[in-house]
Amino acid sequence: MARAQFPARSNPVHVTVMDTGVGVAHPMIQPCLSADDRWAANPEWGVEDDSGHGTMMAGLAVYGDLHTVLETTATFEVPHRLESVKIVPAAGGVVADLQGVVTRNGIDVAEAHTERLRVFQIATTNGLDNPHDGAPTSWSAEIDQLAAGVSGEKDNERLIVVSAGNCDQELMRDRPYLEALDELDNEIESPSQAWNAITVGAYTEKRVIHDQTINGDPVAEAGDLSPLSRTASWSSHWPIKPDVVLEGGNLYRDRVADSPPLTCDDLSLLALDKDYPQRAFTTISATSAATGIAAGQIARLWDRYPDLWPETIRALYVNSARWTDEMLRHRPNAQRKGDYERLFRRYGYGVPDLERAASSASSALTMIIQDTIWPYEKGASSIRSREMKLHTLPMPTEGLRSLGAAELTLRLALSTFIEPNPAEAARGTKFGYASHNLRFKLSRPGENINAFNARINKAAELEELEELGEDESEASDGWLFGRNRRDVGSIQIDEITGYANDFAQRPFLAVHPVTGWWKTRPSLKRFDRRVRYALVIELDAGEATVDLYAEVQAIVEAAVRAEASVPA
Repeated sequence: MARAQFPARSNPVHVTVMDTGVGVAHPMIQPCLSADDRWAANPEWGVEDDSGHGTMMAGLAVYGDLHTVLETTATFEVPHRLESVKIVPAAGGVVADLQGVVTRNGIDVAEAHTERLRVFQIATTNGLDNPHDGAPTSWSAEIDQLAAGVSGEKDNERLIVVSAGNCDQELMRDRPYLEALDELDNEIESPSQAWNAITVGAYTEKRVIHDQTINGDPVAEAGDLSPLSRTASWSSHWPIKPDVVLEGGNLYRDRVADSPPLTCDDLSLLALDKDYPQRAFTTISATSAATGIAAGQIARLWDRYPDLWPETIRALYVNSARWTDEMLRHRPNAQRKGDYERLFRRYGYGVPDLERAASSASSALTMIIQDTIWPYEKGASSIRSREMKLHTLPMPTEGLRSLGAAELTLRLALSTFIEPNPAEAARGTKFGYASHNLRFKLSRPGENINAFNARINKAAELEELEELGEDESEASDGWLFGRNRRDVGSIQIDEITGYANDFAQRPFLAVHPVTGWWKTRPSLKRFDRRVRYALVIELDAGEATVDLYAEVQAIVEAAVRAEASVPA
């Protein structure tokens, strides 16, 4: 494909397609995948793609939906490359209890060959243990361990993208599809419960059917949930899953036939076929397709910022997501935090915007903090919380004050990778699964550092005792989602809208620990460990004509110069 440009990179980001294998016969695959970069979790399985699913996933990770690519004549750059690890054999499948082991073996095989930035893409799921009510499974727990770097031959953190799983179309035969997809029977499948992974569901923009032999109407409205996607459980204390949704295609209802909703090419995505040259293209839909697109977008983002941690890339990508207008139409009442529950359960945080994740405009900027914290320490008689990290944000004070009473939105994401509790029973408890839990707090307008410190220490103590109510902690703060929805999982996102000059007076941001199993299980001696975390802070002044970005850049550069001038 002459329009695709593959610039030379000394060590490009790789999407590691963990699937059925990837074929290398297709000329659109060959520039991205070396034959030497194909492996299998079990060498006896070989590396060839027997079913075609892995090749489709690879093509989507590189090009996205080829319908979109082929509709233009413009050139485009592909900065990332591919690897293939076969974790699904041609026959017999993998025993459910061994899927985590096979995944670990596959990652070990890939990492044994060379040091690379990798986005591990897993678009296969297991629905045999549903409904699970959002609780972790053995497979998802292994993925959490791999992401945190506490499993596998190497101890590095990993960026892993998984699909939410696909629905049973029979559920929608005789009723509205959203009603069917909201049921517990349509809960996300293993391993998408993984806290540390980016879990991808599907929405759709596809509504046009060109095939005149089809006598039917599309099921989903443009911008709404794909009728092929699974949704989150109804449990309130497990993480928001899926994290994001991307294009997964639509279905149609036949006007005459008595059947569940059906697939068709016009409502599906266009992907590469493994049987080239007999066939160049094929169609695919559902959360597998959405996951392929997501992995490619994340690789592009990481290529732009290769020095960032996996935790940070996850925060940037998920934090960039927004609900479409069609999704927001299902919100009952914008005045109450609980009214966002339905949106979270169906769409996660919404549709990612790669441009928003990758860059800052003059009136909107993104600040990134990467740091470590020591959550716990051994006291005289028990394990106790040890450290709170306080950050002073380089707020663009002059620009904010010039805006006065104009409204500005601050959106904040906190991302860390937890170590899952090795005890099976811990999967059913709120604070029992994660090694550590972190929370963020922002100072209030005019609140000095001493008052902020005292308030956060009290809030952290009450939160550990589960005695901190929503009204007590945030009644006057105006957070959109609120702590009951935000403070779950290992990535937490919320936003607040207020007067610009008020934000000029609230520069302090705290990160503090609450209970995790490192604290409650002292016999395992994990309490003395530091953990990494990433903060992503977005300030958006909308259409205001003020250069917030330049002011913050000047503040940061001055701080860097001052630090460099201090003698070692």
